[in-house]
Amino acid sequence: MLMEHELLPYTASELPEGPWLVFAPHADDETFGMGGSLLLAAEQNIETHVVFVTDGALGGEGNRQALIDKRIEEATQATNALGVNSIHFFGEPDRGLQFDEQITSSIVKLIAELTPHSIFFPTPMEYHPDHRVTTRLVWQSIQLSEGFAGEAYSYEISTLAPINLLLDTSEVAQQKYEIVKIYASQLTQAKYLALVKAIDTARTFSLPIDRVAAEGFFKFANKNASIEEQLIQCIPPFFKGI
Repeated sequence: MLMEHELLPYTASELPEGPWLVFAPHADDETFGMGGSLLLAAEQNIETHVVFVTDGALGGEGNRQALIDKRIEEATQATNALGVNSIHFFGEPDRGLQFDEQITSSIVKLIAELTPHSIFFPTPMEYHPDHRVTTRLVWQSIQLSEGFAGEAYSYEISTLAPINLLLDTSEVAQQKYEIVKIYASQLTQAKYLALVKAIDTARTFSLPIDRVAAEGFFKFANKNASIEEQLIQCIPPFFKGI
């Protein structure tokens, strides 16, 4: 029977090498999922860039354009507080994101322009369809980016998923939660702040007891294999010896 440390990281890692390129399906996902890591990257002068894939038009009630404008305003303020170097808005339809060659082409072009070493996207085990489509779009783009020789990571937004890398965000946790509050338009829609804190706390389970927040990631070893194949490889060890 495998021990816990063989299934879950029991030590925090150093930050992935920069520059970073983070894909957020909606304005807020970058902060909810990896805001602490982005704050740590800024402290270490790691160049970071964030792409907001959809317009977020269905994330609230009222005038559609007014909500889109509000979410752009919140995203700009939040990423500025996170120390992000540049942001990009694709403006794709909220809850209508499709696997599209034109979007893939835009991602490939951006990868070539920004030359990131580390690319981040949501775990494919997320519930929201836009999150899962974003993952597939980015993964396909990585495979098409012949000049990309860096690393690919998935991050958690609303669900715990298989991880093989932990970043200790304890020292910037309160700062992250204050930035979460910038997304006021979303905090009235669901208990997002409580969810963010719960996931951050859950990820400290395997770290020293004085650690109060961590963010989990899955580092993909093979950019030529499918995401599913690599995640499935994490599952059999749980049943070894049963």
